[in-house]
Amino acid sequence: MSEPLLRITGLNKSFGPVHVLHDVDLTVPAGEVTALVGDNGAGKSTLVKCVAGIHAADSGEVRFRGEPVHLRGPKDAAELGIEVVYQDLALADNLDIVANMFLGRERGKPWRLDEASMEEAARSTLASLGVRTVKSVRTPVASLSGGQRQTVAIAKAVLWNSNLVLLDEPTAALGVAQTRQVLDLVRRLAEKGLGVVLISHNLADVFEVADRIAVLYLGRMAAQVRTADVTHGQVVELITAGRSGDLGLARPEAVQL
Repeated sequence: MSEPLLRITGLNKSFGPVHVLHDVDLTVPAGEVTALVGDNGAGKSTLVKCVAGIHAADSGEVRFRGEPVHLRGPKDAAELGIEVVYQDLALADNLDIVANMFLGRERGKPWRLDEASMEEAARSTLASLGVRTVKSVRTPVASLSGGQRQTVAIAKAVLWNSNLVLLDEPTAALGVAQTRQVLDLVRRLAEKGLGVVLISHNLADVFEVADRIAVLYLGRMAAQVRTADVTHGQVVELITAGRSGDLGLARPEAVQL
């Protein structure tokens, strides 16, 4: 097999006396959607923030395209093409779509922005993702629906020649039609060759859109499996107990002390 886009080995992270991540391994191939699931407090957000360079891992190895990398901050992650879409989307309601997509990375001079170039790039990015629900890139974000806001946040992430996009609960609080739009967009990201990590509590969404599932249980990676190889019930057991049949973490009696 070819080297995956992202490979994490033996990652540990503690906050004071609290050991949040324990020797976590994670593999994310390009061109696929990897769902990261687990109960509240399992360590999903901490793991994503380590990949995004927000938290520095205490130990472990991170390889990107087969090469070891050191993520000392979000800038290091951005230079590798790692972008994160957080649950709160981090959009400015008082600005239009173009201004949001280029916020902090505007083109042109400080006294004269290249509005035409930015507008064209925003349009072409949305078009490349098959987005048809946004009529004008000059629409203020405040007037967009929840699904449209999520679309803009995802398009903003892929605008910068991204290689890996991390999505934190992208369908949370969305209606049925809006959820459908976002899931279709997630699939299109993978079809464009990007690696996608999808954090979600909605297993129906996970089984519909993900190629593989990684399950965190109390800060440990319980299993990484192809979606086609497991059932909904098995994933629920892995989330709640860390084990399902032969899958998952070793039973305590099997651990050598």
